[in-house]
Amino acid sequence: MENKKQLSPALKTVVGVQFLFVAFGATVLVPLLVGLDPSTALFTAGIGTLIFHLVTKGKVPIFLGSSFAFIAPIVKATELYGLPGTLSGLVAVGAVYFVMSALVKWQGINLIKRLFPPVVIGPVIMLIGLSLAGTGVSMASEDWLLAIIALVTAIVVSMYAKGLLKLIPIFAGIIVGFAVAAVLGRVDFSGVAAAPWLGLPQFVKPEFSWEAILFLIPVAIAPVIEHVGDVFTVSQVAGKDFVKNPGLHRTMLGDGIACCVAGLIGGPPVTTYSEVTGAMVLTKVTDPAVIRIAAVTGIIFSMVAKVSALLKAIPGAVLGGIMLLLFGMIAATGVNNMIQNRTNMSNSRNLIIVSLILTTGIGGAVLQMGTVSMTGIGLSAVIGVLLNLILPRTKEEKDADALANS
Repeated sequence: MENKKQLSPALKTVVGVQFLFVAFGATVLVPLLVGLDPSTALFTAGIGTLIFHLVTKGKVPIFLGSSFAFIAPIVKATELYGLPGTLSGLVAVGAVYFVMSALVKWQGINLIKRLFPPVVIGPVIMLIGLSLAGTGVSMASEDWLLAIIALVTAIVVSMYAKGLLKLIPIFAGIIVGFAVAAVLGRVDFSGVAAAPWLGLPQFVKPEFSWEAILFLIPVAIAPVIEHVGDVFTVSQVAGKDFVKNPGLHRTMLGDGIACCVAGLIGGPPVTTYSEVTGAMVLTKVTDPAVIRIAAVTGIIFSMVAKVSALLKAIPGAVLGGIMLLLFGMIAATGVNNMIQNRTNMSNSRNLIIVSLILTTGIGGAVLQMGTVSMTGIGLSAVIGVLLNLILPRTKEEKDADALANS
């Protein structure tokens, strides 16, 4: 589906702003849930996307937004090491992308597939959603009426809406839930009234913490694999092979640098956004320049202080209602990942790997080594990778690997 549309600068701007709003809900939801400034997240999404396009020579139409994979780890790491220490761990997440970029350049994508097969990635993605289910229920219980209104809106938009509206169920749910809360007098607008119209995002300087770095680095495994899948998808949509030109190693490098920059100034890690890819399918616009316009628009919005104040005024129950659906869908995506890749769950090896990833993650297993600890998604991901490398594979699996590498 190579892009044939020649758009005027004005039309490019309109489409670019539309693309931003497709990613807007998810991008600002992450910082609202982990205690970061939503304006900073918009800024890092915009800057990160521009960095990505610079590294990939402006060829790949991908938008980077806040990553859901890090919500639970950021909350836990902030409790243990404080926000500045946690940010140093988020900077280090970029280093994982650097290593993966080098491995892809050196050995190709097959090594990544061998280290992180669906039997590992599927349950890790499931954990990302399931680990936050309790938080969603807790926030929704603050006001079940608002939570249900936001949830039902998101469901209806996701199932029955057409065009670009179908791509923004999160945004739609938040808007309707917020509007109802305002009508019912359950929104405190004092912060919005006090905020100036213009202002810089709240940048936070990281403080080096080995503990936070080791705690957060393993969590990057799932977003790295998601990145690979999204680059393949965008290649199909645009009708070009971005895996070869500019190369998967470049896209990973760009994503990694963007993550580092986000951590250095107090934003959440960024990741490729499939929502924007869906918008490209609908509009048949795959010009990378349009994505860059979306990025610049995000940066501009981050400078409007009243936008940040308005986002912070959203009742927790509205966000909780959205979380009930969103995090369940993330868990279901992990299941779908294994189904689509035909993971054989009657195989004892696969059953053991999936079982131990889920039980250690949901059960809250902790590995303590002096002052350093690993727990949650990060520990479970490491356990999954190690089991996948240690447990002997069947002859059929070895033959399949040999066929893939030939």
